[in-house]
Amino acid sequence: MVEKKKKDPILALVPKYSRGDSNAALEGVNGIQDKKLKGSIKRREKQFKEAAYKAASSEILLTEEAGFLEAEGIEKTYQLSQRALRKEVDIATTHKMFSLNLKFGPYSLDYTRNGRHLLIGGRKGHVAAFDWQAGKLACELQLKETIRDVKWLHNETMFAVAQKKYVYIYDKSGMEIHCLRDHIEINKLDFLPYHFLLTTIGNSGYLKYQDTSTGKLVAEHRTKLGKCDVMTQNPSNAIIHLGHGNGTVTLWSPNMSTPLVKMQCHRGPITAMAIGHSGTYMATAGLDGQLKLWDLRSYKAVQEYFTPSPASSLSISQRGLLAVGFGPHVSIWKDPFRTKQVSPYMNHLQPASAVHDVEFVPFEDVLGFGHRSGIGSIIVPGSGEPNFDALEANPFQTKKQRQEMEVHSLLEKIQPEMITLDVDMVGKMDKAPIQILNKEKKEAWEAAHPEEAKELKFKARGKNSSSRRHLRKKAKNVIDQKKVELLERIEKDKKERAKRRMGNPDEPVTALDRFTGKRRKM
Repeated sequence: MVEKKKKDPILALVPKYSRGDSNAALEGVNGIQDKKLKGSIKRREKQFKEAAYKAASSEILLTEEAGFLEAEGIEKTYQLSQRALRKEVDIATTHKMFSLNLKFGPYSLDYTRNGRHLLIGGRKGHVAAFDWQAGKLACELQLKETIRDVKWLHNETMFAVAQKKYVYIYDKSGMEIHCLRDHIEINKLDFLPYHFLLTTIGNSGYLKYQDTSTGKLVAEHRTKLGKCDVMTQNPSNAIIHLGHGNGTVTLWSPNMSTPLVKMQCHRGPITAMAIGHSGTYMATAGLDGQLKLWDLRSYKAVQEYFTPSPASSLSISQRGLLAVGFGPHVSIWKDPFRTKQVSPYMNHLQPASAVHDVEFVPFEDVLGFGHRSGIGSIIVPGSGEPNFDALEANPFQTKKQRQEMEVHSLLEKIQPEMITLDVDMVGKMDKAPIQILNKEKKEAWEAAHPEEAKELKFKARGKNSSSRRHLRKKAKNVIDQKKVELLERIEKDKKERAKRRMGNPDEPVTALDRFTGKRRKM
């Protein structure tokens, strides 16, 4: 019996990625007289065919797709309430919709990178960390002092809390590990996971970078713009964005003591800021009642919106949805960076409680928000990335996988010197002419040595120029080995002459003494 060949299921998906009928294209090639051209066209068609087959085969691995709410007829998606959604979704999804009424608000919240664990901090001293999907409480603290912000560190085993005076680090059991006394009156915390850097900004206006793996303070920059309580990071290049009271946004790295970019975004103080997962777009909100969307490649405003009241918090999901918290309302916008939207995607109202912080859950269609009376969690279809990379962030990781990932991330830690505005700069060769390179080096040296550069720029005629004076002044302080030996020899000769004079005072020591002695005898 002849075995029948099994039909490849991938072949049915190939036309979706192909450029057309490849057989028809090859039939037209047969009429070409030039053999070299005919061979190159056939090879290229073969490459296109292989690429379409690989793309179709990779689609089998990515079986999940993001789904959004779709309205029919005159229905609007923003009119659909969470109560109506609860009736249509499965039981596992309904468990992700909850509301906790607490007494120590307003609350700030933060999720781990895999979206599994939740950390909340109330302004009146309440801190809690738990696995929100399984409903397991890890620790709960009442610190009995003001808490301004909370942040997970590299994983769910440690977190940082910005308390009334200092920043404290706790483990998952609630035990205090360390007190960062260099960070005083901090308003906002952030963590760079690939660099193990905890960044802080507060009332003093100093941006500080603390290495949590070594415990050293890597950098400390004075912003010179006063108190700051708005900070976020760009996930693509680890640049810190700060929002100030004069309506400007400054971009910082630990390698520069001055801002890399300074943008005038609003006419009043900035109240909230968020950056997309790709690092291309930024959203800012100010007390002037405006919500602006910016393209970070050109630093220009893409869209502008007005909010009924100044937004208190912003968040951008992995699929590009924008959540805006203002007053007791939470508004979610779909595709806000592409086109001007007329109406929001979804709305939610938290009665009689102002929203303080909103945050999308990674790899989940869930939005968490903290308000004056507690915390809440709502369903936002299409917000989370359905296909995760287990080597990057695994929502289902075990204890052993977490330990291995922690070791690997420490071994692969990126140094702070690698943080640059242009992520493609490393590995490039500067092809500028030597005159431009020398000019840039000179400007960099003058910026690093302002006092010496000021002396060298003083103009004078003749040999007594500023550069010669600088070299002479510098040469007086230079001591080399020859100069040391010469000084020692002179000092030794002086001591020998003194000894000889003490032993026989009448004996002439020098030629001048002998000459004057003979003159006296004559």
